[in-house]
Amino acid sequence: MASNKKIVLAYSGGLDTSVAIRWLQKQYDAEIVTLTIDLGANADLEESRSRALEIGAIRADVVDLREEFITEYVWPALQAGALYEGVYPLATALGRPLIAKHLIRIAQEEGAFAIAHGCTGKGNDQVRFDVSAAALAPDLKVLAPAREWGMGRDEEIEYAKREDIPLKLASPSAYSTDENLWGRSVEAGSLEDPWFEPPEDAYVWTSSIKNAPEQQEYIEIEFDKGVPIGLNGKPVAPLLLVQTIHDLASRHGIGRIDHIENRLVGIKSREIYEAPAATVLNLAQKSLESMVLTKDQARFKERMASEYADLVYNGLWFSAHRIDLDAYVRSTQQFVSGTVRLRLLKGSVDVVGRKSELALYQHELATYDTGDTFDHKSSEGFINIYGLPTRTQARIQGKGIER
Repeated sequence: MASNKKIVLAYSGGLDTSVAIRWLQKQYDAEIVTLTIDLGANADLEESRSRALEIGAIRADVVDLREEFITEYVWPALQAGALYEGVYPLATALGRPLIAKHLIRIAQEEGAFAIAHGCTGKGNDQVRFDVSAAALAPDLKVLAPAREWGMGRDEEIEYAKREDIPLKLASPSAYSTDENLWGRSVEAGSLEDPWFEPPEDAYVWTSSIKNAPEQQEYIEIEFDKGVPIGLNGKPVAPLLLVQTIHDLASRHGIGRIDHIENRLVGIKSREIYEAPAATVLNLAQKSLESMVLTKDQARFKERMASEYADLVYNGLWFSAHRIDLDAYVRSTQQFVSGTVRLRLLKGSVDVVGRKSELALYQHELATYDTGDTFDHKSSEGFINIYGLPTRTQARIQGKGIER
C-alpha cells in the first residue's frame, strides 16, 4: 500500500501483534514498520521478522538488546536494590522503557507519526510504554490496538482468517506470560485464585524442590562498585554471568515468587515469577553492602530502594527523579566491591561468606576472644548520647517515676 503515514509497532510475532499490523494499516491508512527485540526470551526472532514482512510490514527490524538491557537497566536496578513490594525484581518493568526507546528511535528515522504496542487496557505495560514515549518524544502518538479493538482471541483468529494473515498458532496457554533475561512472569488461569497452589506447569525455568539436586552447590560472585564482574574466581562478561547464574539457580529450584501485587492501574493481582539469577544476585549484592556501608547509609538506602522500585514499576524510568536517585545510588556503591559466597540447595540460596578489602567490619573489634581491641570503657559515654543525662535520670528515679 502507498501511504505518507507510518507507524512503528512493537512486534512479538504472536497473534495480537500480527493482527495489529493489518488492523493498523486499515484503521489509520498507514504503512507499518515493526520492531522485534531480543531481551532473552528465546523466541524465533527471524521467523517473526519474516512473518511481519509477509503480513505487510514495509520494514521489520530485529535487534539484540540483551547486553544493553543488563548493563543499562538491570545493573542500575540491582545497585539500587530495587524489588517492587520487596519481592519482584522488575524484569518486565525494566524491559519496557528500553523497548520504547528503540521504537522511538526507529519512528524518528522513518518520520512516523506514531508508535504502537500490543498491551491491553488492564495491565501495567500500557502505562510504561505511554509514559516513556511522552518523556522521550511527546509529539509522537502512542497507539494500543488491543485496547481499542475489543477483540478476544477467537475474534482475532477469525479476523486473521478473513484478512489472510499468516499465523503460527501454538495451543492456547492456560496462562499469560512474559519473559526476559532477568525474569519470567506468569498470571491468569487457575492462578487467579490466591488459595490455589501454583501447579508445576506454571513454572518453566526452575526445578521443583522434589527434582532439584540433593547435593548443595557453592558459588562465589565478585562485585566491583555494586556490579557483578566475576564468578568462581574468574572474570565473566555481563550477559554470560547472568545466563550462568540463571542456569545454576534454576537447576536448584531457586527464584520462585508467589505474590499478591498492587498493580499500577489500581487492582490487586496474583503474580507468579521465576527470577533465578535476580534472586541470587540481589541477595549477594545486599549482603556485600552490609560489610561496607555504614548503618545510616544502609538503612536510608533501603528506604530509597522502595522508592526506586515504585518509580520503575510505574513506568518513570525516563524521569528526572530516577536520574537523581541514580546519582545517590552510584555514590553508595563506590565501596561495594568484594566477593560473596553462596550455597544453593533445594529451592533456597543462602549467603555463607563475604569479604571485601573495603569492609567496615573489623574482626579485632567484633571478637569476644583474645585479640579484642575494643575499649569497653568507651561504652560509658553512650548514656549521654542516647539516654537521659545522669542528673535527670537520678531525679526521675528519686520521684519514683517509671519509664
